[in-house]
Amino acid sequence: MSARAPRRAWQRMLSGRRLDLIDPSPLDIEIGDIAHGLARVARWNGQTKGPEIFSVAQHSVLVESVFAGLALAPSGKARLTALLHDAPEYVIGDMISPFKAAIGAEYKRVEARLKRAIFIRFGLPPEPPDDLDRRIKAADRASAYLEATALAGFSSAEARKLFGAPDLSTGDFAAFLEPMRPADAETLFLTRFSELDVKVAGAL
Repeated sequence: MSARAPRRAWQRMLSGRRLDLIDPSPLDIEIGDIAHGLARVARWNGQTKGPEIFSVAQHSVLVESVFAGLALAPSGKARLTALLHDAPEYVIGDMISPFKAAIGAEYKRVEARLKRAIFIRFGLPPEPPDDLDRRIKAADRASAYLEATALAGFSSAEARKLFGAPDLSTGDFAAFLEPMRPADAETLFLTRFSELDVKVAGAL
């Protein structure tokens, strides 16, 4: 009797790459696949205002912009790290925080392996320094506050309890908070990636 075939753990991308989700290789990661996937993943489980979803691609660009405003003269690599902070969600989706907590550590392990492979693929440290990681998380929370109050129906008081009270004006980031069609969100993300990638290459 033949042994049972191992379960498939890879996903085929539109680029033709086959990415192993359990043991991902940087060689199987393409920025076009990331942008395409993130532009089609909805933040807040799709519970946002507007005729289109607010995608993780848009969230990523927002976080990078907020990070640049909160940080003191951030490097191109730091800003690229901020842009790619949620990149694993192009294959594992965007789960809201309460559900991540319910699933437990296995989700975090899969996410962490994917993030390391993505960072290596684009010339970033596989494990960002603790200080950088903290600053990106602060920008992520601030962005969540902006999205919650502008798009997801939260009151300011409710959002402050969950995400803190960032010293930011929603109006300053209004252009980043307009839901858009997936193709436009994909282009937005790719354009910002290209701009930052050029800065990183120029600094080497």
